[in-house]
Amino acid sequence: MISFSAKVIKLNINPCVNVPGKILNELFRQAGKSKGPIPVCGKLNGAKFLQTVVRYKGEWRLYLNTQMCVDSGVDVGDKVKIEIEFDPSPRLVPMRSAFRLALSKNIQAKTAFEKLPPSHQKEILRYLNSLKSSDAVNKNVKRAILRLTGKKAEGANFLVRK
Repeated sequence: MISFSAKVIKLNINPCVNVPGKILNELFRQAGKSKGPIPVCGKLNGAKFLQTVVRYKGEWRLYLNTQMCVDSGVDVGDKVKIEIEFDPSPRLVPMRSAFRLALSKNIQAKTAFEKLPPSHQKEILRYLNSLKSSDAVNKNVKRAILRLTGKKAEGANFLVRK
């Protein structure tokens, strides 16, 4: 685990910290790559987190999600202590059984879903996982299947990349 201190800044609407070059080089070494997102784990002011270091607007940053800020008591402008290391564990998002069943019954939709970039697949799965009622799940699974098969699906905005 490597550590550094940084000030939490706000970039657009997102709190984040810039990762210093020395720390970045060690993360690159651990990850065996210097491009693309780098999955990491660590502690923010002592609170554990899982996150990804990403490059945005020429800088490598660690974005602080809401849960990280709550767990660590951190806000924009605070100076924080970060302990960090590369995390090789896969970042899997579970698939709701209703969506899995619907995909198994529709090969065209399943093929289309599998061709999506992993980030878009995760976005869809996270959206479906966020739904509370079984009616909402079923309605949105139907919308997803329609959209994946190229049909118009009112309200399936979670499937539209902007």
